[in-house]
Amino acid sequence: MSDQFYSDARLYDRLFPGGEQAVDFYRTEADRQGGSVLELGSGTGQKLIPIASDGHPCIGLELSPDMLAEAQRKADERGVEIQWVQGDMREVDLGRTFDLVFITANSLLHLHEADDLVGCFRSVRKHLAPGARLIFDVFNPSVRMLAQADGVRRRRDALSFVDPHRGVVQVDVAETYDAAAQVTRGRWYFSTDSEADFSVAPLEIRNIFPQELPLLLSLGGLRVVERFGDWSRAPFTADATLQLYVCTPD
Repeated sequence: MSDQFYSDARLYDRLFPGGEQAVDFYRTEADRQGGSVLELGSGTGQKLIPIASDGHPCIGLELSPDMLAEAQRKADERGVEIQWVQGDMREVDLGRTFDLVFITANSLLHLHEADDLVGCFRSVRKHLAPGARLIFDVFNPSVRMLAQADGVRRRRDALSFVDPHRGVVQVDVAETYDAAAQVTRGRWYFSTDSEADFSVAPLEIRNIFPQELPLLLSLGGLRVVERFGDWSRAPFTADATLQLYVCTPD
């Protein structure tokens, strides 16, 4: 249901630019671990290209061919060599291990079923070399925000951006929350003053609550060794917006 959202990779990068703190965090972790790096849900390479530029052998696995094509273009532009693989993080088997595996930018939340999440973690475990780590980040669900997901279309001013061809692009979002599935189901509307709704895309995201993750990881053969609430490595607290996990094989 979210494939269309990722079909315009350049629009995606303009919608979600920056992320410097996340990039710095994962670069530091890659340097700390040393060796090879695998990113699952690698998108357009926002994190992996800088890591590869630091000299780490890298593989990026991504389901969307449009995102992979943009990642390859960006890597070529920077003169960075990365192996890009189209595949599903639930059942990846690359036949080798890595010193660091990471999943960032809420990519894990596209797996809506518990079995899919456990399957992903089991796949990760098979790809971890001795001493290797899995690191991932997902948002910390806000009950207040979920309660406000009433299906009404609203402007998200903080998400507006400038497109070099269209000018200022405004973003509206209408969301509902399926409590039984723990899935937020949204429609994103992109408009300019002269072109209303030039793109409309569904986006469905799983909400994983803090008490769930250690159990899901354990079922996947992984153990939590650190959990942070922001990119500065502050402890996770109830009001943290981020869940940042560091895991090793159990």
